[in-house]
Amino acid sequence: MEKMIKKAVIPAAGFGTRLLPLTKAKPKEMLSVVDKPIIQYVIEDLADASVDNILIVTGKGKSAIENHFDRNYGLENKLKEGGKTELLNIIGKIDNLANIFYTRQKQQKGLGDAIYCGKEFVGKEYFLALVGDTIYTGNVVQKMLEVYEKYRCSVIVLERVPKELVYKYGVISGKEIEEGIFELDDLVEKPSVEGAPSNLIITGAYLLSPKIFDHLETIEIGAGGELQLTDAMKSLLKEEKIMGVEVDCTRYDIGDIEGWLKANVEIAMEKIPNFKDYLKEVVNK
Repeated sequence: MEKMIKKAVIPAAGFGTRLLPLTKAKPKEMLSVVDKPIIQYVIEDLADASVDNILIVTGKGKSAIENHFDRNYGLENKLKEGGKTELLNIIGKIDNLANIFYTRQKQQKGLGDAIYCGKEFVGKEYFLALVGDTIYTGNVVQKMLEVYEKYRCSVIVLERVPKELVYKYGVISGKEIEEGIFELDDLVEKPSVEGAPSNLIITGAYLLSPKIFDHLETIEIGAGGELQLTDAMKSLLKEEKIMGVEVDCTRYDIGDIEGWLKANVEIAMEKIPNFKDYLKEVVNK
């Protein structure tokens, strides 16, 4: 069967201010989680779902992202000379993960504007959009593709959070039509706790209709003085159906130091033998 979703956009232009001073000279998307940078996890999920044409929307000071996914012939030759075949294979896989393209967001005008930077790249196709600072322990890309194949409309990934935290996120309301799958009827960006329509939040993983670009052109500046993708989806909802799929894995939002440390510790416990035992020793000291 012909692959229907062929392209993805990854917004990665933010300053990472909540992670300063760690991100003063290093993109937050390039912070390591155990053995690789955050954005590599994102691209691996796309590649595993056979989505291999990816546009990364960057900004000033983000050249490390491009360097990471480019070939480094000097390093390759050094590893070959040293007989370090295993390491050579590891970096070779990074070089061949996907066809990666880059564009710059000229001004910091929000997630909606960053997505809009991908208009020419996407064209008239449905496409995926994943923020560059969030990791999932399951492949939510594949989950969105499965829902899209059934309902042929935009799909977003949702997560339940404690009601007192909804003010931090975009929040949806909708009808659960299958277990964990919702047909949306409204979206609200950063509502008050009292005014939130549910505790189901938008996590930063989207499969979007190309018509989203028309709505990004016409919506007004929203919360935080930025062009909000949630507002554009709310507008799109008036003419097209949008589905939501509730996440059935762990999500790591690496927007601050606590989130980054939690991701490292929990993923290290899964990847590194005896690391959990080491942590128990540290806690019991």
